[in-house]
Amino acid sequence: MTIKGSLYKQIIVPMDKDNAKKFIASASNHIANINRALKNIKLDILADYVQQKSTGVTIITNKVASFSNLQTIENIVENMENINSEDIESPRLLQSKFYLKIIGIPFFIKNTNVPIMPDYIEEIIKSNHIFNNLLLASKLQVIKALSKSNMCHIPNSETCPRHV
Repeated sequence: MTIKGSLYKQIIVPMDKDNAKKFIASASNHIANINRALKNIKLDILADYVQQKSTGVTIITNKVASFSNLQTIENIVENMENINSEDIESPRLLQSKFYLKIIGIPFFIKNTNVPIMPDYIEEIIKSNHIFNNLLLASKLQVIKALSKSNMCHIPNSETCPRHV
């Protein structure tokens, strides 16, 4: 399904398949309840519609949600009838994923024959202000550029900018 507008207008509510089916079965009622609650507390965000995903449901909104909007929607969803609130995780905003590759790093620690370890690189990344808003979604790998080279590449296939 194609979504009009920004992808960041999605609020992901992780839940098991049974809860998601129950939620979708009466989606129009749930959307009306969510919008009524959002209007009652004078928020300018509204839920447009709901989609079922493999990880739960996605609520599509008219604007990008803030952290307080997520808390409000979480309270509404947890108090809905026919839904087991224990199997519902906190709602979250969509995060974009992209590939990070650092090149031109020496494969060995300076003046030694000890190869660089991913944990060492991760510490350096976390201490650098350029990477303040990044969350590494998978472990880093240190890969030698060429078999006879003393340089390496550090790929990470899933790096997510934090939105919340």
